[in-house]
Amino acid sequence: MTAEAPLAPAVSYGRLVPVTVHFDDLDALGLLHNARYPLMVERAWSELWHGYGIRFEGDWVAAGDACNAVRELRISYEAPVTRPGAYAVHLWLERLGNTGLTYGFRLCSADGATTYAQGTRVLVRLDADTLRPAPWSETFRAAGRELLRSAD
Repeated sequence: MTAEAPLAPAVSYGRLVPVTVHFDDLDALGLLHNARYPLMVERAWSELWHGYGIRFEGDWVAAGDACNAVRELRISYEAPVTRPGAYAVHLWLERLGNTGLTYGFRLCSADGATTYAQGTRVLVRLDADTLRPAPWSETFRAAGRELLRSAD
């Protein structure tokens, strides 16, 4: 049986990426394990960036903008996920700097109406040879600008 994820509804900023919570993502109490939330966010970002042609395929030099590291992760758990099924991750950029960015996220219901967890993550683009901060490419910056949350 093959099931395609339904298209997520539009949001006023960022993107809503469908994700699936599986039975084995739940802990002994039947709740989504706390470590699974950031994993689902990571998978949603990977899917979103793949759509822009940005991906890591084993070669750090060829990875370009995908050569980056997490500097900070903050997450707040708002309500428990208590069953497997269709959910979504709402993704957006809060800040797009020269070598770093801050993105926001929410793990939410498939329609985006209910928030289960939310947070931010800071990434730094790295030079593959030196592992020092390096500027994002203009291609990446153009994609990032589409995801920026407006100040209002």
